[in-house]
Amino acid sequence: MGADMNVAGRPTTPAPEFANALRRVTDGATGLIANTATGLIADAYALIRCADDDLPALLAAAGALRDSHKGRVVTYSRKAFLPITNLCRDRCSYCTFRKDPGDPGAWTMRRDEIRDWLTRARALGCKEALMCLGDKPEAAFPEYRQTLRALGHASTIGYVREACEIAIEVGLLPHTNAGVLAADEMTALRPVNVSLGLMLENVTPRLRARGMVHQNAPDKEPARRLEMIAEAGRLRIPFTTGILLGIGETPEERVDSLFAIADLHAAHGHVQEVIIQNFRAKPEIPLADAPEPTASEMARAVAVARLLLGGEMNIQAPPNLSPNDHRLLLRAGINDWGGISPLTLDYVNPEAPWPAIVALAATCAEEGFTLRERLAIYPEYVDGTFLDPALAAPVDALASTITGEDIHAPAPS
Repeated sequence: MGADMNVAGRPTTPAPEFANALRRVTDGATGLIANTATGLIADAYALIRCADDDLPALLAAAGALRDSHKGRVVTYSRKAFLPITNLCRDRCSYCTFRKDPGDPGAWTMRRDEIRDWLTRARALGCKEALMCLGDKPEAAFPEYRQTLRALGHASTIGYVREACEIAIEVGLLPHTNAGVLAADEMTALRPVNVSLGLMLENVTPRLRARGMVHQNAPDKEPARRLEMIAEAGRLRIPFTTGILLGIGETPEERVDSLFAIADLHAAHGHVQEVIIQNFRAKPEIPLADAPEPTASEMARAVAVARLLLGGEMNIQAPPNLSPNDHRLLLRAGINDWGGISPLTLDYVNPEAPWPAIVALAATCAEEGFTLRERLAIYPEYVDGTFLDPALAAPVDALASTITGEDIHAPAPS
């Protein structure tokens, strides 16, 4: 094998410590590395802190593992993003989505709005309905409890279930991110959702300390989030989770979080995709002046996630949050871009527009990949174990509309 090239285009030889760590992790990465007792945790720490000159070798190893299991196909889901309510009892210092009742921009979507947006989305070819909302708003706001009563519901989850039923009627497959849910709430949502999601963000409780980003966010307690993800596994619910970079965590804590996800998936087999997401600074948040993760930090995290979680895991990075780094993310080992909407904003990061599908397809092609559409549930989870029987017919109907053909940019006229 020839020498790797550094960012200046000069050949570089990996440092012995890095090379040995990469060899040991790569040797173990034939599948999921799901136990920190394997002794590889120190090696993973070394990889995520590798020098710039060693980064090409790390990306090459992660990309090769992805290629050996996923080939050179990268996917996305055509979705509508429905912010059912942006009321939330948590106050994370990097969030612009959450609101209190009466704040400018606070809302709870009404039935007619939900149906209208979903109908428009289906006409544009969307197949996923992402239901996104704040955490436990009825626990914090009496005004919102009155809103729920006026809508005929005693709980937010009851209303979200109704919204999911509307989506299925219209012809879309719901995927719900509703914060931390109890087992009975997930059980109620399972028949009307092909998958559920909750970002782990990070496993360290340090971020809950005074002055840290989750000080005023009780639902960001890592133990609560880990327990929900585990409970979803026990309920056999396909699940999306991931880590958030740039909120005060260390590179080692990113690795710890990936190991925690690996352990959960090893126990239950239900984690269908893992998102590596980067914090984006916004002028109206307490972290307005905080540094965003660099492109190389994102690449290191994606590559280490690929090596630790294995070649079969679906690894995703949001394309709208790294618009200039799509090629680098592909090289780092992703095989999915997540949901992209032709209709709705990313209401969590409204300043970051979705990429045009044809432009993304062109970038993928230039890097030697083909871009294909997928459903909100990955094919390996469409079975009697993970997919609720009530959703088999809607999934089959929408799967039949995905041709499997590659997406291409239009030829120049």
